[in-house]
Amino acid sequence: MSSHALAINSDYKRSLLSGLELFHGVNPDHVQDLLQRCERRDISPGELLLSPGVKNEYVFLLLSGQLNVHVGSPDAPILATIDVGACVGEMSIIEDRDPSAYVLAAEQTHLLAIHQTILWEMVNASHEFSKNLLIVLSERVRSHNNFIAESFGDLRKFERHAKTDALTGLSNRHAMEEAFPREIARCVEAELPVSLIMIDVDQFKSFNDKFGHVAGDRALSAVAHVLQKQFRPHDLLVRYGGDEFSVLLPGVKEKEALAIADRVRSSVSGSTGSSSDSLIQIPVKISLGVAQLADKGNYESLLRAADDALYRAKNAGRDSVST
Repeated sequence: MSSHALAINSDYKRSLLSGLELFHGVNPDHVQDLLQRCERRDISPGELLLSPGVKNEYVFLLLSGQLNVHVGSPDAPILATIDVGACVGEMSIIEDRDPSAYVLAAEQTHLLAIHQTILWEMVNASHEFSKNLLIVLSERVRSHNNFIAESFGDLRKFERHAKTDALTGLSNRHAMEEAFPREIARCVEAELPVSLIMIDVDQFKSFNDKFGHVAGDRALSAVAHVLQKQFRPHDLLVRYGGDEFSVLLPGVKEKEALAIADRVRSSVSGSTGSSSDSLIQIPVKISLGVAQLADKGNYESLLRAADDALYRAKNAGRDSVST
């Protein structure tokens, strides 16, 4: 980076200032002496102008060239581009802190460097200059807010995907561990019964070995599709993991849950005779374990009880329901 005093003659200063966002409408005569005390800096492509951890005392206005802004590291994707007439570095001066991003030259770039002491003198010397600086700062804040909003949206999208099973589209175990305890607590407070059904696809490993993993994935998706049609909208259905599913039934006692589970088993196995909501064409059967929340029970105890019931159903020969 090279720097030298800025020489501005009367013929050049008006055309120079008119293209710089901080000097829109500024009378050159009001800041002429201050401009003579500024520097011009020249930086080469890839050269670093600002970086976190390095104190900055200048506002830089682009006379020619282009700057790229990177967050995290100089090798990170370009977050923003600074073009001719714009400025950079003002936020670190206003906030009296190190720059928050890396700013590098995208090409051979020429800058007007205004030291912070001169900047404040310009604010006092020109009402138009102070107004322009305020506009630039407000645009920076708005841009930062937009970036935060977009980042928050991306985060929410990531969280949503993190709680959704990619294969079946159902909520996953991570979501289950948040939603089930909350719903169970609501039922306890409202003095409502609540039951849990654990579902396992019978001999799924053998199915995979026989028909292949692609067919196995399709079978799991088909099972999930049937299950979605068998439960109420406010029942909490999740893919527990692998070939297991779980569904929480608020307001449902064990006897009713047992009947629901048997209906679901019949629907998946195709024994209902309805081709619209069964897997007649796919040789898949399921076993189900049913449990109701006991007095003074909680999510963990209910899960254990339903899992024990599922174990009994599988030991009973599979394609069955147990409590």
